[in-house]
Amino acid sequence: MFSFSAGTTFVNRARNSIEMEKALLKKVFIVDDDNFNLSWYTKHVSDLGSYVVSSFDNGHDLLNALIDKPQIIFLDHNLGSMTGIELLKRIKRFDPNVFVIFISGQDDMQTALNALKFGAFDYIIKGSGDLERITSVLKRVDDVQNFLPKSKRDFLSMVVNFFV
Repeated sequence: MFSFSAGTTFVNRARNSIEMEKALLKKVFIVDDDNFNLSWYTKHVSDLGSYVVSSFDNGHDLLNALIDKPQIIFLDHNLGSMTGIELLKRIKRFDPNVFVIFISGQDDMQTALNALKFGAFDYIIKGSGDLERITSVLKRVDDVQNFLPKSKRDFLSMVVNFFV
């Protein structure tokens, strides 16, 4: 005989299993005001399978969602009312441990240097091969996260906060 409490227990276990699986996936935010690129990058990262991806078409929505604690953010430079550099500074103040990767059509060396100076992990120029670069950068982020013990990450965030 099937009892309601046994069915409820099964459902709760299934929910807990799904929540645990989601917790193992890394949260990735993608920010781009170009809807085509936003959809393209979101689909690519989602198809890699190890990530829960959220996408934003402006900086204000991204800042409001930082409470969801993403581990990785792909950030366009030109976002209308805010530049990527301004967003990067705010992101790093909120969470210095988040990996921010610029992905932009700006191939200006000074823009790339400023992004790296203010804490970006990498800078990808949009165009041919950018999906491969995204995959490569995600692999490097995984390598760095696996290499750094938690205490070192906390120290790294203290150092970044000192300079930002």
